[in-house]
Amino acid sequence: MKAYRIEQDGKLGRGTIVDMDRADLDEGDVTVKVRHAGVNYKDALAGLGGAPIIRRYPCNGGIEAVGDVVESTDVRFSPGDRVIVHGRGIGVSHDGGFAEYLRVPGDWVLALPEGLSALEAATLGVAGYSAALAVDRLETLGLSPERGPVLVSGATGGVGSLGVAMLARRGFSVTALSSKPDDGFLRGLGAQAVMALPEASGKPLEREEWAGGIDAAGGKVLEWMLRTTAHGGAIASIGNAAGVALNTTVLPFILRGITLTGINADSEMPLRRRIWARLADDLKPAGLQAMAREIVLADLPDYMARMLEGRITGRTLVTFDD
Repeated sequence: MKAYRIEQDGKLGRGTIVDMDRADLDEGDVTVKVRHAGVNYKDALAGLGGAPIIRRYPCNGGIEAVGDVVESTDVRFSPGDRVIVHGRGIGVSHDGGFAEYLRVPGDWVLALPEGLSALEAATLGVAGYSAALAVDRLETLGLSPERGPVLVSGATGGVGSLGVAMLARRGFSVTALSSKPDDGFLRGLGAQAVMALPEASGKPLEREEWAGGIDAAGGKVLEWMLRTTAHGGAIASIGNAAGVALNTTVLPFILRGITLTGINADSEMPLRRRIWARLADDLKPAGLQAMAREIVLADLPDYMARMLEGRITGRTLVTFDD
């Protein structure tokens, strides 16, 4: 079988496409024939030595996969079942989805909900699940279309673009924050407006503009969102492409009562089931299949390099032959 396998290279990792025996995969109760594996920013960092992501070498990359069960000693799954696997260390400390086969413990496996095809589920993937978690959390905190417009940063990336589409479907007026000049892609997802990050004013608070939003960037972007979110608003923090440092004041919290909530996609199975059920229903973006770009495994290194350079929009999937 073919796999994108990451070996240790100094203090970081470096991935190459290799032939390996299926018997050499990490242990687990369920073996999956991978159909699609989404490519995430974290995967690119891990495979191209951009950050110390990998916790055990060697390791097949890919933090998510959608496919069909081919072997199972777990009574909950049978050959032919279509499933999705993400988180729990796959692609980081356990062989991941950038391979023709994946073997994992049954507790890590989620049956694909009705209403989603394999391609649709893979197009959503970790990015869509994370965006849905953010929308669900914001709604729990009281965010609704009646409260006013919302902002999504990092809007051309996987999480951001799907967040735009989901919020638009829920009836929100969405402004997309993007450094890329072409706004046709984002307006096609449902964004009412597209803007670039303004110059920093140096003020601890600025004019109230947003009822809330999803931040998929971090750094100075999140700092600005905190300064411009309206009284009682909420921001879901979900990414760090613009930096991990956060230089802010307490004023947005104590004078405007805003909430900053963190989103971690490696959640427990009951929550996963509930969120994936919503992804098959009221959070399923329109035109989902058209949002994905499919590539073969051989093209993966090039696409990951382009992703780190900021030249990829939307979702990219590694697709394996049946």
